[in-house]
Amino acid sequence: MIPLPSGTPAKIPKIQYKFAKETKVEKRKRQERLEAVRESFLHSYRGYQKYAWLQDEVTPLSAEYKNGFGGWGATLIDTLDTLWIMGMKKEFAIAVAAVEKIDFTSSDSKVISVFETTIRYVGGLLGAYDLSRGKYPALLKKAVELGDFLYAAFDTPNRMPITYWEWEKATTAENQEAGSSVPVADIGSLSMEFTRLTQLTGDPKYFDAVQRIYDGLAEQQDDTRLPGMWPLMVNARKMDFSKDATFTFGAMSDSLYEYFPKQYLLVGGLSEQYRKMYEGTIEAAKKHIFFRPLNEEDRDILISGTMRDVATSSERLDPEGQHLTCFVGGMVGIGAKIFNRPEELDTARRLTDGCIWSYEAMPTGIGPEIFRAVPCLDPSDCTFSLDRYYGWIANDMHYREEDEDEDPPLKRAEKFVKENGLFPGFTEIRERKYILRPEAIESVFIMYRITGDKALQDKAWDMFQAVNKYTRTDVAHASIEDVTSTHPRKLDSMESFWTAETLKYYYLIFAEPDLVSLDDYVFNTEAHPFKRPS
Repeated sequence: MIPLPSGTPAKIPKIQYKFAKETKVEKRKRQERLEAVRESFLHSYRGYQKYAWLQDEVTPLSAEYKNGFGGWGATLIDTLDTLWIMGMKKEFAIAVAAVEKIDFTSSDSKVISVFETTIRYVGGLLGAYDLSRGKYPALLKKAVELGDFLYAAFDTPNRMPITYWEWEKATTAENQEAGSSVPVADIGSLSMEFTRLTQLTGDPKYFDAVQRIYDGLAEQQDDTRLPGMWPLMVNARKMDFSKDATFTFGAMSDSLYEYFPKQYLLVGGLSEQYRKMYEGTIEAAKKHIFFRPLNEEDRDILISGTMRDVATSSERLDPEGQHLTCFVGGMVGIGAKIFNRPEELDTARRLTDGCIWSYEAMPTGIGPEIFRAVPCLDPSDCTFSLDRYYGWIANDMHYREEDEDEDPPLKRAEKFVKENGLFPGFTEIRERKYILRPEAIESVFIMYRITGDKALQDKAWDMFQAVNKYTRTDVAHASIEDVTSTHPRKLDSMESFWTAETLKYYYLIFAEPDLVSLDDYVFNTEAHPFKRPS
């Protein structure tokens, strides 16, 4: 067994800004905003209680429920610590009593996502246990029950976990093998939850299970096609993490990287491995992944893009932005503070501002799921003009097409922009939906706690008002189909991260800054706060 790092925690620099006392006017404004967020949360939670209690999700249009995460009450468990944070202690106690009745040793689902189950359920139980300071031992008991259930997914020849797991095979002693092509985040984002299980129970098996994965990743960090980062897809069966040619902080990679500085915090700085993995990553990303987008106001901002076909003749930066990559600003901010990299605080803020721009550029005031922008190849030369914008589109491979239009290229580009409902700086809005995601407000919140800049509270308030306006239904809140329309169609879906993450971050940015201080707690990728060692 690989032992948990032990000893006196290292002296880690403070993350949070030293906030001054606020004026009465500032306090009143902040509290009004806080109550507005709390009311929206209550509206969604009441809808879940009424129509979907103990199920995974409420359907916010049809007032029914659906189960896609094992059927163990994903929204209930994902929301536990939000209830505590918002002072709803009675509701919390009722929820804990309901959780005690859930059987985590079996599921109606034949296939379980080990990643989603770990971050939402195990993380939710542990975060609620830590925040309530161990007053509800049933939460830890249930986390252990589920942790032991998931531990069987690591029962493979090389101890790499099965990511989409036919769990009944483990109960019948059938042979199991890890996948030969799996998203790197699915195996690399289990560390915080399993580490916390070992810290709270003293059982080393949980930490051992995830540390083996980190050791394999660390060993190959400099051997990938983009040294310092890992590709989108990896071969867990052969423990080959180096072959694929796509590199991103976006979907299917994101939380792998997010967890490096957070795992360092969780073990009290007693393992330098996580620092080295983060520093290798951030150096590669600054060189290859982050880009400055052309924009009408000439804002000095950054977007986290995607490198494709790396180490081939077609290698290129895909200047796409994903809502999922909006977590990166917060990650870089935390890394800058705890690893003494102060120059990267500016990078963190520019990344956060890039996501704010993606919100403010849309008619709804809400950022899209996936878009493409014009990258300024020379970041010091990024002055907007329509000729420059249309010129990029005219030459862009996503635009080039054979047709009989004989207009000059810039005229064709202008027509393309109009026909496709684009806005200055954007060359494509590939997915126009908003599914109640948290990543943008996550980074705005973290950067506010790091810098104390009250302008970020104002940005957060604008974002919240827009999201609340366009997603609220009679039942709860709903995803929307098109952020570029001021009358977007609502979709019958409210994922549990809406009450677990999105509304929690909106609440915390308007709360007293010592409520769940980043110097006392570290959030998992589902916004569940784990107690840092002191």
